Amino acid sequence: MEVTITDKNGKATGKKIKLNDEVFAIEPNDHAIYLDVKQYLAAQRQGTHKATERADIHRTTKKLKRQKGTGGARAGSMKSPLFKGGGRVFGPRPRDYSFKLNKKLKKLARKSALTYKAKDNNIIILSDFQMETPKTKGFAEILNNLKVNDKKTLFVLAESNKNIYLSSRNLSLSKVVTVSELTTYDILNASNIVLAEGSVKAIEETLLSN
Repeated sequence: MEVTITDKNGKATGKKIKLNDEVFAIEPNDHAIYLDVKQYLAAQRQGTHKATERADIHRTTKKLKRQKGTGGARAGSMKSPLFKGGGRVFGPRPRDYSFKLNKKLKKLARKSALTYKAKDNNIIILSDFQMETPKTKGFAEILNNLKVNDKKTLFVLAESNKNIYLSSRNLSLSKVVTVSELTTYDILNASNIVLAEGSVKAIEETLLSN
């Protein structure tokens, strides 16, 4: 499919770029998307939750009462979960939630997500531009020109650009990433994808490589 290239003023440049059908027009695999997003979200979890269990309670180990003859159940320690202030039974412990996915499946998920965006015409190709200094107002003006200032927008650059990144980070609805940082979650979480002209080839090379 062909997409018109737009400049930072929101005007068509008259040039078009052909998007590779093997990346932007495949048969989407919803299960691959599900697994990749699940892995991304799982990796964000700190997993530092910890309940105070019996071994963590600092209390006397003296036996509370005699073993027999009280008419009640046996009790040997105030650390027991049966008593107020005792340890919790089978509480959460620190753990790592991350899990492994094959590279081919992750690439399939990203291609599927990009295909959905392309089908919905939510991909904008922006001619490569530079920002001499970090300026949020300048970046917000570009968003306004592209008519995406009120939508979640993902900017994808071919390579890292400090000035563009710093200009965008105070805007809650926009996120700037490089091709190497592109994830399925970010693609689906954004309403519009703005691809810098130079990033298109890099994305295709990355997702089509073995």
